[in-house]
Amino acid sequence: MPAIDPDDLPDGLVVADETGKVISFNAAAARITALPCAEAIGRPLERALPLEDLKGRRWWSLTDPYGGLAIRSGQPECNLLLPGGREVLVSVRYVRTHPTGPVRRLVVCIRGTEARRRTELSHAELIATVAHELRSPLTSVKGFTATLLAKWERFTDDQKRLMLETVDADANRVTRLIAELLDISRIDSGRLEVRRQPVDMAAAVGRHVQAHTASGQAPDRFLVRMRQPLPDLWADPDKIDQILGNLLENAVRHGEGTVTIEVGPAPLDPTADPAESTTTTEMGTAVTVCDEGPGIPEESMSRVFTRFWRGSKRGGTGLGLYIVKGIVEAHGGTITVGRGPGGGAEFRFILPVGAPAYLT
Repeated sequence: MPAIDPDDLPDGLVVADETGKVISFNAAAARITALPCAEAIGRPLERALPLEDLKGRRWWSLTDPYGGLAIRSGQPECNLLLPGGREVLVSVRYVRTHPTGPVRRLVVCIRGTEARRRTELSHAELIATVAHELRSPLTSVKGFTATLLAKWERFTDDQKRLMLETVDADANRVTRLIAELLDISRIDSGRLEVRRQPVDMAAAVGRHVQAHTASGQAPDRFLVRMRQPLPDLWADPDKIDQILGNLLENAVRHGEGTVTIEVGPAPLDPTADPAESTTTTEMGTAVTVCDEGPGIPEESMSRVFTRFWRGSKRGGTGLGLYIVKGIVEAHGGTITVGRGPGGGAEFRFILPVGAPAYLT
């Protein structure tokens, strides 16, 4: 196996010898520090990499890698400053010939803080979104319950029922938000569990359409197409309902005209030719949901499945499609977005149909 070229590493790598002179300075280190490799090689480490801690103290003097404790093996990753105040993440490993011997090599890893800052920003945005979404229903619940407790006798039974129904609806809204947060946590940590069972996709679609018509949507707004015969589908029924519920809700709320749901067999690879797929393992069940509204702008297509993306200003957390994508991928499937025949948004997901060998 060929040796790895340090210049191929994504992080900065600096190596100093037993005298503290730099003997290796890769391309990423040069990019992060703005110091050419040729100028760094041969320099004392503290001059090639003049780091300071967040209090402005010279870091190499503080840590004293060559003269400090002989049992020390390195420095854990910490935030330090380059000249000019640019913040970087630095970790160091001390290489010794034996556990308490002198330091023969100093291996320094340098990373930019951009990825961490993006993560922190994402977490801050999630907290702000959750706080905003919780405030409204909890304010309503608090207001109605306080009013009922203080003035119970003043209201008629119909008025009490209306207030309690509002409280119940707001409590359901909070429950849904908490469920979304739990799903995001599981998706991000890779712990989303999929409990596969045989799923009747035609029946599942029918239930969701019926629920929308029962809540006031015109029956003729929905067009369901089933391309038979549908292959057997092994999936998590609750999560399939979650996917369908989100996609149909988006089509009804944000789209216009007829909402078309098409279900049928399809190659697992969306780019494959169906005529060339001959084995069951190559095939999947495809579900397409599209509407006839204004659709999604072309420049927004790449952001649809990211956190907090909202197609309109009609409320919502902007987390639903991120969760949908996580659920589909946890099943081993794919999901895409495009423009439908009627000009509206078209979402299409494909799931494997057979029970994988590791599930039997």
